Amino acid sequence: MRIGVYPGTFDPITLGHLSIVRRGAKLVDRMVIGVTTNPSKSPMFTLDERLAMVERETVALGADIRVVSFNSLLMDFADREHATLILRGLRAVADFEYEYQMAGMNQQLNDRVETVFLMADAALQPIASKLVKEIALFGGDIHRFVTPRVRDEVLVKVAARRES
Repeated sequence: MRIGVYPGTFDPITLGHLSIVRRGAKLVDRMVIGVTTNPSKSPMFTLDERLAMVERETVALGADIRVVSFNSLLMDFADREHATLILRGLRAVADFEYEYQMAGMNQQLNDRVETVFLMADAALQPIASKLVKEIALFGGDIHRFVTPRVRDEVLVKVAARRES
């Protein structure tokens, strides 16, 4: 069985993420979406909220997809999941430099796992979770970047921040 891992913070999951999941799931028998916390980011959603959000938004894709959390080196997570492929999405050239360096380091840690890059669909390339949150915090419309349910959840978080 070919198992692929798609890691990320997914804070929140965007239409760009979902496009990568949909396309990446065609490359493997099972896709494991690893939801993690990046110490350099301050998430809007808790880990449990992000896990539930990603699970809910990917269930309709009809593929063999598992959503789990991890808090370790990516290559240790890939080993634990018996993955042979790491899926990474690229939005722009700036992403490529960072991802290329990470793929090289990961290969040094475990050369049995390959990193596969997928370009986001052209219409979705500019979407980044960080920008979605910023737009929402400043009252902008985010409906073109996330699903309706995710939009509603982001707006609830924004309203709660304004009240506190």
